[in-house]
Amino acid sequence: MNTEITGVVATFAITLLIAIPLGKYIAAVFSGRRTWLDFLAPVERTVFRCCGINPKEEMTWKQHLKALLTINLVWFVYAFFMLLFQDKLMLNPDGNPAMTPDLAFNTAISFLVNCNLQHYSGESGLTYLTQLFVITFLQFVSAATGIAALIVVFKALKEKTATKLGNFWDIFMKTNTRLLIPICIVIALILAFRGTPASYAGKDTIVTLQGDTVQVSRGPAAGMIAIKHLGTNGGGWFGANSIHPLENPDYLTNMTEAVAQVIIPLAMIFALGFFIQRKKFAWIIFGVMTLGFLLLLIPSMMQETGGNPAISAMGIAQTGGAMEGKEVRLGPAATGYWSTITTIISTGSVNGFHDSTMPLTGMAQLIGMMTNAFYGGCGVGILNYFIFIVIAVFISGLMVGRTPEFMGHKVEAREIKIAAIVALLHPFLILAGTALSSYMVAHQGMGAWLNNPGYHGFSEMLYEYTSAAANNGSGFEGLSDNNIFWNVSTGFVLIFSRFLPIIGPVAIAGLLAGKKYIPESAGTLRTDTVTFGAMTFGVIVIIAALAFFPALVLGPVAEYFSLY
Repeated sequence: MNTEITGVVATFAITLLIAIPLGKYIAAVFSGRRTWLDFLAPVERTVFRCCGINPKEEMTWKQHLKALLTINLVWFVYAFFMLLFQDKLMLNPDGNPAMTPDLAFNTAISFLVNCNLQHYSGESGLTYLTQLFVITFLQFVSAATGIAALIVVFKALKEKTATKLGNFWDIFMKTNTRLLIPICIVIALILAFRGTPASYAGKDTIVTLQGDTVQVSRGPAAGMIAIKHLGTNGGGWFGANSIHPLENPDYLTNMTEAVAQVIIPLAMIFALGFFIQRKKFAWIIFGVMTLGFLLLLIPSMMQETGGNPAISAMGIAQTGGAMEGKEVRLGPAATGYWSTITTIISTGSVNGFHDSTMPLTGMAQLIGMMTNAFYGGCGVGILNYFIFIVIAVFISGLMVGRTPEFMGHKVEAREIKIAAIVALLHPFLILAGTALSSYMVAHQGMGAWLNNPGYHGFSEMLYEYTSAAANNGSGFEGLSDNNIFWNVSTGFVLIFSRFLPIIGPVAIAGLLAGKKYIPESAGTLRTDTVTFGAMTFGVIVIIAALAFFPALVLGPVAEYFSLY
């Protein structure tokens, strides 16, 4: 067990060692400074010329959002029809069928919004063509969309007064060419050399040690798995996701994938400090987020390594911890670590079934998605945290009887209204969806959706909407979710939960940037102090606790007490 914990510590340490210089590099790329990948500039210019785009044309925050939303609509239409007719297209060696309209609707939206909520099994639900040119494509562009939106906020915070905040297409292109694609190549090579498939061959026939003859799906999976983690997407090439031995062959690939899904969210925090030249402010954000991360991680690992009391009561020793739903080759500590990072970071990939984790671990997974502000996804993690900063600034200003200010700009009613709408939207969508599904089960005879009755069945429905609202994509897989109700209802939750939390922070940052700059004085509230960090953490905890505590009591807390 000590060895397993050492592996977890080493994984996080490696992540941090990569993230700090990566953050400095990201700041350099989007500040226009020279970097070692500048040789890609001619390729970028060629693409811009073909598309008729002038990357030097400065945009306002409204123009940024218009470009972002328009291109995302185009991608949705493209993905929907590709999935609807995939059985009639090329690169389908296994003869997989087309998706139904409701499933295609859900899948196209899910991957468009960086959630990757999969209501299908990867190897049988998609063809090689749609895996590569729909799913993998959307995993790149959805991650780049979140990062591009955050860079707009960076530019707004950096300038004393500005209305022009760079060019969306230039930021979006460089995110792919200078950041995502180069790192993905490295990750994909590691996976391929450790045994992850990277060919276009169809299913292979093998004989197991038990003598059974089975068909094993293959395909060019390594590249897709690389971006699924680096882009905090999470959708698996195989239905079992990173539990599958071909998607995650050994402990080295497990560490590689765990590092991959955390490095950009962490790096963006440090990039903020380098970009706006406020390193202490970035370290305060890192400290608050890491505190929240550890408060979820430590109890989860203790629960998973401690074993299941119901099994102990049967007189069965559990020297390996609570191993239901886990891989022996990885162990409960690595699974507990993965389950925490994948839910706070909105990746949603799994290396053990979340449905089988201990009740308090399941609650930690839910809280990570409910707060949705500890590290978070590519770009959107800091966008979510920015909303809590604005609320904390406003409350702090009221406490001292002074007009709230942030980065030299007054925070007024308009900005607070936007922040309040975004902050309240998240719990509203989760709780309203859970209430509706609970009504359907209780009064409309839909109990067949649930593999587990009682408290855990409620948690399955709560988890599904929480995962959709947090753009996460993981699930308590006892829930039967591939039907019209779940495909459509979570589809709309995915849309609202992705784009309003992007529109809100970008709008606030743009509005603040357009205001007259106010130099700091003795009465200015400093946001780079431990005190303000504690204030922000308190705001996050209070909002999450007030909104979600009753639902958590009905689900994982009640299950915990029934078990013990």
